[in-house]
Amino acid sequence: MSTFPQYIAPVAPRTWDVPAAGAARFSWEYDDGRERLLALYQKGKDKQWDAGTRIDWSLDVPYGRPLGLPDESVALFGTPVWDKMNDRERDEVRRHLASWQFSQFLHGEQGAMICSARIVESVPDLDAKFYATTQTIDEARHVEVYARFLHEKLGLVYPINDHLKALLDQTLSDSRWDIPYLGMQVLIEGLALAAFGVLRDLTPLPLPKQVLAYVMQDEARHVAFGRLALRDYYRQLSDAERAEREEFAAEGCYLMYERINGSEVWATLGLDIAESTELVKRSDYMRMFQTLLFSRIVPCMRDIGLWGPTIRDAYEKLGVLEMANVDLGALMAADERAADDLDREREQVRAEADLAARQAEVAETIAEADAGAGSDPDARLEVLEALPDLPARASL
Repeated sequence: MSTFPQYIAPVAPRTWDVPAAGAARFSWEYDDGRERLLALYQKGKDKQWDAGTRIDWSLDVPYGRPLGLPDESVALFGTPVWDKMNDRERDEVRRHLASWQFSQFLHGEQGAMICSARIVESVPDLDAKFYATTQTIDEARHVEVYARFLHEKLGLVYPINDHLKALLDQTLSDSRWDIPYLGMQVLIEGLALAAFGVLRDLTPLPLPKQVLAYVMQDEARHVAFGRLALRDYYRQLSDAERAEREEFAAEGCYLMYERINGSEVWATLGLDIAESTELVKRSDYMRMFQTLLFSRIVPCMRDIGLWGPTIRDAYEKLGVLEMANVDLGALMAADERAADDLDREREQVRAEADLAARQAEVAETIAEADAGAGSDPDARLEVLEALPDLPARASL
């Protein structure tokens, strides 16, 4: 199915060309490399999964509440603009907001796929190249997942947000090999991971919860990869070189903060953009959401050694400096457990359903045997012995 008919407006040009910069680097050192990075590489191989089978795509998504979120999550809620809307109009607002969010997730994942391929090409260390190959596969799967969700469940796609596009452009066009790490692994992936987490924890609907939880399990490894690789490298840089990276990161954080105002949605729905954007700024939910978006980025920046006055001042202005004290390792571990817990819950439900179906089948077979054999105990025993399902038989 082509995506272009589902865009809210024609998209041109149909491809976006970003000039490549920097060198492709071969490494002739084939030793074992860094133990923790190779452990991530092994984990990346072990944790591969099939989006077509792990996610239950048969689950329905309600048209007007595709994420099942409370109305308080809509920035317009409780305002005169919202109060004037009828139920159909509110359904459209919720549908468009979900489509806009997941469309940006989709475009960001394609950016991550390209950045991770760029890392394979440009990073000097072989152990980092190894891990980045597994991430490239992960990101391709994430593109597949979000594209399918948008195509099959929402039928509506938004173009890439200008702020996200600008950060991707800066990240990919820089000749320094570490900038794809910093722009993608720390900033874009870190912010996306936090956004996924908020929605994963809020949505009561099983399909979006599966999509978000399983993608997050991969992303937790990706952010850990960026931390390990950059922390080692940035220790070697001069103060001036680290300051340049801080400038890049600060600008990127401002771009990411501004991109979530949803102006494209308000324009598409025919609402006043300035008024709607102002309502977003006043929304308690959106202020909470914007703050939580930096729960992964801020402690990661401190951890990798980019913690000079430029970045701290930026986080002070954005009101997220206190996020530096977040236990990033605990968050990542929780993200991985959430996906495993969801798998176990789904397996338990499937097992209980299978057992109930087998018990019903056994009961039906015995009832038919009773009806046909009358009071003949030998005939009933013959039927029971022919049933292989011992748990189902025992329950009868």
